Amino acid sequence: MKENIQANIHVDQIGSPIHPFTYGMFTELLHNMFENGIWAEMLSDRKFFYAVDNSETLEPRNTRRHQLRWRPIGPETDVIMDQEHVYVGKQSPKILLKSGHNGIKQAGLWLCKDRCYEGRIVLSGDSQAKVTVSLVWGPKSTDKESICIDMLSRDYRKYSFRFSSKATTKNGYIEIVGEGNGAFNIGAVSLMPDNNVHGFRKDIIEILKNVGATIYRWPGGNFLANYDWRHGIGDRDQRPPRYDYAWFAVESNDVGTDEFLTLCDLINAEPYIVVNSGLGDAYSAAQWVEYVNGAEDTPMGMQRVANGHPEPYNVEYWGIGNEMYGEWQIGYMSSWHYTLKHNMFAEEMRAKDPNIKLVASGATIYETGTTARHHRKPLRMSLPIKYLSEDDWTGMLLKNSLENIDYMAEHIYTYFHGHYDEKKQDWVNKRDTLVDLVRRTPNRIKGMVEAMKEYEELIPGVKEKKTPFWVDEWVAGDGRGFNTTLGIAVALHEFFRHSDYVMMGGYTGFNGLYVYDDTDAVISSIGLLFQLYKNHHAEFPVMITGNSPQKELMGTIGVDVPKEVSGSSTYPLDVVATVNRDKTKMVVSVVNPTYIEQQLILNYEGRKADKHAKRYALIPKVITDENSVVAPDLIQIKEDRINLKPKQDIPPHSIVLYEIDLK
Repeated sequence: MKENIQANIHVDQIGSPIHPFTYGMFTELLHNMFENGIWAEMLSDRKFFYAVDNSETLEPRNTRRHQLRWRPIGPETDVIMDQEHVYVGKQSPKILLKSGHNGIKQAGLWLCKDRCYEGRIVLSGDSQAKVTVSLVWGPKSTDKESICIDMLSRDYRKYSFRFSSKATTKNGYIEIVGEGNGAFNIGAVSLMPDNNVHGFRKDIIEILKNVGATIYRWPGGNFLANYDWRHGIGDRDQRPPRYDYAWFAVESNDVGTDEFLTLCDLINAEPYIVVNSGLGDAYSAAQWVEYVNGAEDTPMGMQRVANGHPEPYNVEYWGIGNEMYGEWQIGYMSSWHYTLKHNMFAEEMRAKDPNIKLVASGATIYETGTTARHHRKPLRMSLPIKYLSEDDWTGMLLKNSLENIDYMAEHIYTYFHGHYDEKKQDWVNKRDTLVDLVRRTPNRIKGMVEAMKEYEELIPGVKEKKTPFWVDEWVAGDGRGFNTTLGIAVALHEFFRHSDYVMMGGYTGFNGLYVYDDTDAVISSIGLLFQLYKNHHAEFPVMITGNSPQKELMGTIGVDVPKEVSGSSTYPLDVVATVNRDKTKMVVSVVNPTYIEQQLILNYEGRKADKHAKRYALIPKVITDENSVVAPDLIQIKEDRINLKPKQDIPPHSIVLYEIDLK
């Protein structure tokens, strides 16, 4: 145990307000329940991008975590991928009724006893053909529920169905079988639990509402650079499936603009839309702005009205591109060319709505330096990258596009368990201690802020304009149990300390807020942390000094470590404090990233603290613990009321928050 760690809380020395958008999220690939759970669609490839056959491979390949397949019922030769009488996309399966009982099925569905499922199927066919759609939950002939559809026509028509499973299984299936003469075509099929909320899973929506994230960034992500927003509006069954060359998977386009904005409304989050500046163009981006924000008599506004949304959404925040500095990015170009493209996009988009705020696809020398080593070998430059050089994307954008930038994006994907060696010009792998692991991301945040201070000195107008960072993608920890939650907490502390430079944080992978399977979901320790900080931390950060400075991490300034180390002078603890506007309430949060109990002495300057306080804590028994569907309460927020002694015991690998009345 380390003795006499002191935190001196200077209540009268406050910083800039912490913006609510600090508690934001980043998400892409919303459409697929197998990727993040939130979209309730249970069927894969429901619009038949792939052929229905018995092959074990998919071309082009699909890297989805849980890709189900359509398989023929009956001879494979009796299922033809019709490219002439197509409902959506490039093909629709045509089932020939030569043997009188042919069709298709998709297995691997998770079904729950007494749970109802609703769906629809789009069919066309010969008038003598009859189609039976069944949901099957067992091996017996009675272990299914079916509907029969006859009187088909040449024109595609939609038919609704509703089933109730009489058993719980992880290998249920839907089958579509024809009888009679001739043939029938299947245009699209859908199956969802009937308690879905506008197509989203009810259980996950409730979790997201409780977490209370304030802003959501969508649609990407690397996915963005080959995304066409026009494919994601209108009748969902007629939105064409498209191959996503960023993630090597099929995008169904079931979740598009209107669905995303519905999600934001459901969970009370501000929408933040990012336009495609990879393979996309300024005209298309401007059309998107008009579709979302335009009056009902504008061309795109009329299309929105036709799609069932008369009133403009009035989305204020728009990003231009994603990681356009990365050679892995589809549509990548030089920084000089990209500054021109950014300006073109900004002018076209603001012409449609001059009230929007624009976020540039920037990257300080820390981000371009870190990602350069990951993705470019051999490098054309040595690291660290020089300020205002061609590879300093934030510098180039601020220098050449400042008037078209309201906020500057920065992504923080830290290199864990290693550091950059400037002499070797390479990463040196070394297993981090827990303390060092959780501090990697905060050090990158501090370096990012130091970089902006450099730009303020180097580029005329930057200091006067004050262009805050939107850290709209960031991670912390290495994804192994509760150490990730500890890392997120310390990163949030660093955001608080730099509230004058950071306006928005978009934690990568909002599906980290919950743990789920195909039927159930529970809040994760990450979700509990965001909920705890969002609900309890106050608006203004408070100056903290201490007697135990943080130790420097190994690395290279300008790549992975800042000039001045991040964190509070309370090593190995990290402490942050916030107060409300009238300084009557204070919140102190303490992260202990060690395996032993630590003692912390709290001193208050400028105000007296009440003798009692509310204490909230996240403390796993084992650091690898995480909630699961089968163990949903393994980690909980523990709340009690304590006597606020000067010396507090901080449990090992814990996050403890004190809510204190001030006098």
